[in-house]
Amino acid sequence: MLSVPEIYQRLFERYGQQHWWPAESAYEMLVGAVLTQNTHWRNVEKALGNLGNQLKPQVISAMPHDQLANLLRPSGYYNQKAERLRLLSQWFISYDCDVNAIRRIDGALLRHTLLSLKGVGRETADCMLVYAFDKPFFIIDTYTRRLFSRIGYDVPESYEHFRLLIEQQLPPSVELYNEYHALIVALGKEHCAAKPCCSGCPLERDCHKTHLNTLNG
Repeated sequence: MLSVPEIYQRLFERYGQQHWWPAESAYEMLVGAVLTQNTHWRNVEKALGNLGNQLKPQVISAMPHDQLANLLRPSGYYNQKAERLRLLSQWFISYDCDVNAIRRIDGALLRHTLLSLKGVGRETADCMLVYAFDKPFFIIDTYTRRLFSRIGYDVPESYEHFRLLIEQQLPPSVELYNEYHALIVALGKEHCAAKPCCSGCPLERDCHKTHLNTLNG
């Protein structure tokens, strides 16, 4: 079975550097992390486009709920997301919108704080920590669970247990965790979807799912 570092190397050789997360500022990244919950990125892009030059924490926090929700409509769950973005923006403003000040906070404490915000779960918090605040927390999402399960790993149900198991096999590097997550997403979109397209996958010869498909075919 491929090791965690070997999987990364195989994916990097295929896809190269991903330059993810697509955002012009840390605040835009935070907004994107909330908007991408339960939807596809293309819908997030539409909502971000609707916000346009209003994509500022002071503007978002002061905007009437119905107006903000309407702008976020393409991302789905727009009423929930409007409330979550308002609270997130208020939190960001409480640090004078100073990203560097937030980055100086201890990683575990910052994670705890993010998780206390309404609508910010573990996956969303870890995305924010890695992509906005340069803190090394491995991101566990549906693509990650699917990939490691199909490779043959006994994937724990617990998010924290799974995250720690992966982190134990990698150096605590923000750049590595950033790139690894982006590469897993790239693989998930091209090959390792819920209904896999195994032909040409860079992990095909080591994947249990491929072997099962062959036997069942």
